[in-house]
Amino acid sequence: MRDLIFLEGLTVQALIGVYDWERTARRPLVLDLQLEVDLGPAGASDAVADTVDYAAVTASIEAEVAAASPQLLESLAATICDRLLREFGQVTALTLTVHKPGILPQVRDVGIRLRRARR
Repeated sequence: MRDLIFLEGLTVQALIGVYDWERTARRPLVLDLQLEVDLGPAGASDAVADTVDYAAVTASIEAEVAAASPQLLESLAATICDRLLREFGQVTALTLTVHKPGILPQVRDVGIRLRRARR
């Protein structure tokens, strides 16, 4: 059984890019996140302590993005995944999609997707 908590459309402002013109100002990234968590305990107890606090996850991501200034989406996404697995012990695996809207005018969407699991 695979239970999921998901956050879709989290918009953050990031200083990210390879080219000099990308690094002059923060630009929006849109993140979609799926967290694999056993939701049975929370379903039985109705206690937030038995699940993952969505607001805490969002705050953690926002803090990581604010502190980082990588060139690549791949690097930022890997750092976010590592942080979430480290901070939220209930998460057994996660999938993070990072969209970089408007970066290529002829392309509707550009992004990457990482899947990470506890070892």
